[in-house]
Amino acid sequence: MALLIIASNGGEMYESFVSLLARPSPLPSGNSGESAKPSSLPTASNSKYESEVQAAIERRKKQAPLQSSKQPSSTPTGPQSSPLYQQMEAQIQQLKAQYDASRGTPSEWLAAVRYADFLRHRDVTIHDGGTHQMEAIEVYSRAISLLEDVRRKKIAKGDAVRDVNVALGGMESGYTGLNRELFVDYDAKSTEGMLCAAHTNLGKVYFMSNMFERAVQSYEACLAYDENYLDALTYRAQSLVILGKYEEAGKDYVRVLEKDTERIFIDAVTGLAKVLAAKEDAVEVGWEFLVTLLDTELPRQKEAYEQVKLAGNAGGMKHYADGLKRMHLALFAYHDIKSKNTAEAWKHLSMGNEYKMSAVAPFDDAMEKERVERVKSVFTPTFFPEGIGSKTRTPIFIIGFVRSGSTLLERILDAHPLIVGTGEDSVFNGRLDTIRNEIVSASMAGDPRVLHQTVKKLADDVVADMKSRWEVIDANMHNEDEEGGQSKDDQPDPTRFADKMLTNYMNVGFIHLLFPNALILHVAREPMDSVFSAFKHDFPPGGLDYTSEFRGLARLYHNYRDIMEHWDKVLPGRVTHVRYEDMVTDLPNVAPKIIEAVGVPWDPTVLDFHKKKHAVNTLSTTQVRKGMYSHHFKGWKRYEEFLQPLLDLVGSRVEYNLKTTLPGYTKHDAESGEPPQVS
Repeated sequence: MALLIIASNGGEMYESFVSLLARPSPLPSGNSGESAKPSSLPTASNSKYESEVQAAIERRKKQAPLQSSKQPSSTPTGPQSSPLYQQMEAQIQQLKAQYDASRGTPSEWLAAVRYADFLRHRDVTIHDGGTHQMEAIEVYSRAISLLEDVRRKKIAKGDAVRDVNVALGGMESGYTGLNRELFVDYDAKSTEGMLCAAHTNLGKVYFMSNMFERAVQSYEACLAYDENYLDALTYRAQSLVILGKYEEAGKDYVRVLEKDTERIFIDAVTGLAKVLAAKEDAVEVGWEFLVTLLDTELPRQKEAYEQVKLAGNAGGMKHYADGLKRMHLALFAYHDIKSKNTAEAWKHLSMGNEYKMSAVAPFDDAMEKERVERVKSVFTPTFFPEGIGSKTRTPIFIIGFVRSGSTLLERILDAHPLIVGTGEDSVFNGRLDTIRNEIVSASMAGDPRVLHQTVKKLADDVVADMKSRWEVIDANMHNEDEEGGQSKDDQPDPTRFADKMLTNYMNVGFIHLLFPNALILHVAREPMDSVFSAFKHDFPPGGLDYTSEFRGLARLYHNYRDIMEHWDKVLPGRVTHVRYEDMVTDLPNVAPKIIEAVGVPWDPTVLDFHKKKHAVNTLSTTQVRKGMYSHHFKGWKRYEEFLQPLLDLVGSRVEYNLKTTLPGYTKHDAESGEPPQVS
């Protein structure tokens, strides 16, 4: 058995398998904290590029010599064994002990908020499927209940519940009301200031848990105390965008931009641009308001950036670089969509990405190439033992390069009453380090039964967690799921759950090991459309930062193509390919074959996926609500003169002659005419 061979005599194959534990998986396109490195290009394409690669490797060697992958490892380790992970877990235990000890004391609310805050911070920093989200919700709710009791008692006694003279700690500001308490310590906040902070942070946890309506309710609980509380306004707008309530979101963003004199809540700039791009008439003041504001603010922010740069203030540089990035990207959106001035649009896109990359660590070519080669060397045709894993078909895994059309595919699946799209908060990916560690440990036991039982249990635990997380989210969603109003109570429980952690293309080997019968859907898009879309989108901090520079982006793309070719060779036919262009132009024929591949009966309402009220927390949120459209095909061509260096780096892979491999699907002559109307 392959895995038992790996475990024998501490051999090189075993060391390679264990070494996978020392490299975190590529970070998702959703929230994330730790930075992962993108990939490298193949070695035989471009001599000029290769010289740059080697130069980067040499720089890396001078900075910190790479550890040899040949070093023996006695204990499997992964990111969960990293110092950061261990420190955070220890801190959680310490804060929990303090919280437990405070029960029934006047300081219980403060211990509760501090504990919940750290649980939230940990969930953002270590993206593992929301391990502590439910506990954070419970603890925040307890703190709010205690604070409301405190407020009632103070009012009854005639004591103040708000300190209008709170000190700002030297921060000069025109803020009024509870906004004056935004940046003071919890000990110094008034009772209502503390309630506002707790409600807002609870809303952020609901948001990360995909409970967007609950998030809005939490923000509104804060805004009942102060309708201009900037933190709650900003994040309520973000949730409203996901819920498709553009008019309300636009009003919130405009109010934040009018009230935020210090430009601390700079998310409102790109947020308003997103609303205007999705539905311009939803914002009464239109693009003119935003462009006029940015014409005034950009010089101020640039001057502030240069001042902190001159002073060597790294934190200040990062803050102002982020703000300048967002302002330039908003102006890119204006010129790209509204003025149609591609030269101006490109200028702002380039400047925005330059500011972004100024705060990002240098790309590590050698480490990423080593990680990719390890995956390929471990998962060979002889690696996979027969008869191992769960027989379930419950999980569906959607993989592919970023900006490839995965959200459209997930929405098509989610429109079926028996399928749920769980987004990018992947339970499987969150458990991956544990899965790796336990498989290695079981393989060392020397008993095939132990390995089979371990893998089966790991798979069952993933499915159970997917179901339980859906139950919690579903219980907190609106009772009416569709336009026209079918009650949730009348809908059957789902039998399939779609995991849209795109970068699981690196983990197909582990997916197949645990779920040999699960459907793996690889969505692929015309290369330059996908690559340029990635370049112009601002992903959350993490491994996808490098999509904002040509070299890093090209390396990521080549790495993706390399690994997909590897899986097709090692596990032929295991991955089902779906062309994005086929979904758009031939949906009535593609959709039934997707549902057939899933193994559930066809439901014609799938074709009306864009009418569903399912909230989508992704960069494609606004696009997927518009239904099918093909005018964006070859959209990169508008900027071709600026993209030539990227085209050179992508090389021959600007073409992707991959066909949709859904069983029974025959491509219709969709390219010869208009896409079918789906309404």
